Amino acid sequence: MVDVYVTRRFYTEATMRLAAAGHTTEINDSSRIMSSSELIQKGKGKDALICLLNDRIDATFLDECPTLRIVANVAVGYDNIDVEGATERNVMVTNTPGVLTEAVADLTFALLLSAARRIPEGDRYIRAGEYKGWELMQPQVGVNVFGKTLGIVGMGRIGTAVARRAYFGFGMQILYTDPQPHSETEKEMGAERVDLETLLEQSDFVSLHAALTPQTYHIIGSAELNRMRKTAILVNVARGALVDEEALVRALKASQILGAAIDVYEREPEVHIGLSSATSFTALAPHLGSATRETRLKMAHMAVDNVLAALDGKTPPNLVNPDVKLGEKI
Repeated sequence: MVDVYVTRRFYTEATMRLAAAGHTTEINDSSRIMSSSELIQKGKGKDALICLLNDRIDATFLDECPTLRIVANVAVGYDNIDVEGATERNVMVTNTPGVLTEAVADLTFALLLSAARRIPEGDRYIRAGEYKGWELMQPQVGVNVFGKTLGIVGMGRIGTAVARRAYFGFGMQILYTDPQPHSETEKEMGAERVDLETLLEQSDFVSLHAALTPQTYHIIGSAELNRMRKTAILVNVARGALVDEEALVRALKASQILGAAIDVYEREPEVHIGLSSATSFTALAPHLGSATRETRLKMAHMAVDNVLAALDGKTPPNLVNPDVKLGEKI
């Protein structure tokens, strides 16, 4: 009898801990995202599911897999899971917060710099054998980052880590919008809390770090892009659906904004053809935010920690729906 199903390739170091605790594990040992029906078939009869952010855990799945006690998401966000439905069915939902903060903040700045300094364009130029030597007005002349204004949408752990890099490393002025004021960040970095409209109008770079909720879905659309400076670059390493990609592509084509640095996509893994064909001041990555070996391995271990606690009748370290009744199934 298999206790735990893992929806994608996983670190052996982490799954060995499940075996050591007496749990049998089945793993989808590939990069392929399973269909909803396949996922249901694999989830049936299991006590625990370790899943990724592109696995849709909805009410149908939960109804078809009534023995599940925990769904352990290997991500900070959990918008792929019907948390309310899980709570109603007394299924614990967990995530892996904190551990990936610095890695995501690093990638945010890597993408921001890549777009601003046109590094992907320069890389293609070199590889195509077109570089003939230094000149004053090279094709890849970019824009300065040091001393500019960075607008952060969502001043949580990652947003704060990005602000710290911007302020201390690049002397940037920090504007932010968030439901809650962050007095320590304001004191430490001189950050100013403003409304979204003001942030968009005054920022040279706009970096998105908000959770995806019904309220933040398409928080950046046509109207918001129109408010941004024509010299501004949009950065998104949070969730693809924070941005209306059709509107972003139109804005880039019309030069309403200068460029974009994107790690996440609205219909991931599909990438809008208008984004993939954009070249000037644009940097794209395949959802690499937390993709360092150290970080991803820690995330795997955190998910296993959550599963081991749940199957032992204890409160998982990263429980996101505390209203469930531990050790009970209905």
